[in-house]
Amino acid sequence: MTTGEIDLSPFLKFAAEHVAVGIHAVDLKGKTILYNQKMKEIEGFDFEELVDRSLLEVFRFEQHESTLLQVLQTGEAVLNAKQTYWNRKGQQITTLNDTYPVAQGGQLIGAVELSRDVTTLEKVVYQPLKKYEEPITFNSITAVSDSMKKVIATAEKAATTKLPVLLIGESGTGKELIAEAIHWASSSSGQLNTLYCHGANEKLINQLNQELSGGTIYCERIDLLPPPLQVQLLKMAQKQINGDTYFIASVGEDPVELIASKKLLKELYYFFSAMTIQLEPLRNRKEDILPFIEDYLSRHRMYFGSRVSRLDEEVQSLFMAYDWPGNLKELELLLDETTSLVTTQESISVDLLPQHFKSKTMNKTALTPEDFIIRAGKDLLPLDDYLLEAEMYYLLKAMDLHGGNVTKAAAALGMSRQNLQYRLRKIKKNEAQT
Repeated sequence: MTTGEIDLSPFLKFAAEHVAVGIHAVDLKGKTILYNQKMKEIEGFDFEELVDRSLLEVFRFEQHESTLLQVLQTGEAVLNAKQTYWNRKGQQITTLNDTYPVAQGGQLIGAVELSRDVTTLEKVVYQPLKKYEEPITFNSITAVSDSMKKVIATAEKAATTKLPVLLIGESGTGKELIAEAIHWASSSSGQLNTLYCHGANEKLINQLNQELSGGTIYCERIDLLPPPLQVQLLKMAQKQINGDTYFIASVGEDPVELIASKKLLKELYYFFSAMTIQLEPLRNRKEDILPFIEDYLSRHRMYFGSRVSRLDEEVQSLFMAYDWPGNLKELELLLDETTSLVTTQESISVDLLPQHFKSKTMNKTALTPEDFIIRAGKDLLPLDDYLLEAEMYYLLKAMDLHGGNVTKAAAALGMSRQNLQYRLRKIKKNEAQT
């Protein structure tokens, strides 16, 4: 597209990447074809993770239908629509969307969405949106493994002393559940307010400082706050700590490593670390999987009148063999997706599992380096295929040796964390295509 002698495409590309709203465009099949930097900040994905994948593969829509899919179905624009949904990492997102149909030659070819992130605005002065009506208490949290029993015991002590608490654990391990349980056990006057640090700004922290007194403030992932905002949060917390406000925070990695990499302010860590609670990833406490599922199915029968009460043996074996990189949140989202197909069934069978999960777990066998070289008799793999599979094997082995910690694995491999994350994303994309 040109005006006179000027090619406008570089200007349009620059504008799309620097505009203050998220832009997400899909084709008629709901597959992503355009995804700008702001949308990445809102939803937490890179374009490479979404390209050629349906929206329903990477997002879960519960209370609201996807406005992009709605426009594809009706061919009519949807304006100023609020949408709450979850990504595959278990993060809840709320946006205000203007979504338009895109036509070419009179034929609908896709839809484009302009999104404003209101996740934090929606939640910062209200209790977080809850999936079930009852409050989360220590009695309602599955704790069969020794590590989770220790978490509960320490959290109960924290609630009694009302000292600031720092929760440490990967995304999806249940830090927000522990925070809520501490809140209810601490006899705090007031409600639980959550500051979602990945979308926080100076205005929101000031709002907390001015409008909230009493209750509990849970600062989710303080390591995602820019350093200047960490300073501001610390000042606010120090000011309110002598009142009726109780403070809980969480980080996604080892706080010592976060401080060393300048992602976490040392003074902020000292403030919250009066009591620290480490939540193990689900792959290290698989004995919690089946009791969690039992609790989930019990609630499902209560709320939806279903009959489902168990897993088939094959499904149970798949669940126990899988490493659950998204932890309990990934398991919960998978159960949400699976039970949505349940009608009169009393058990969950393999055919009810979504295809994306079956492709990751079924018919997968461990490979050795020798397996990469020779396949089907004495036929050699093409060099590029061999190098790709050898790289996959080596990187995944490094991640396994370091318990899934990207920072430690990258250091052992002599590469940057960013480089390793890029290569792991590429592996994930290749697996999704096989």
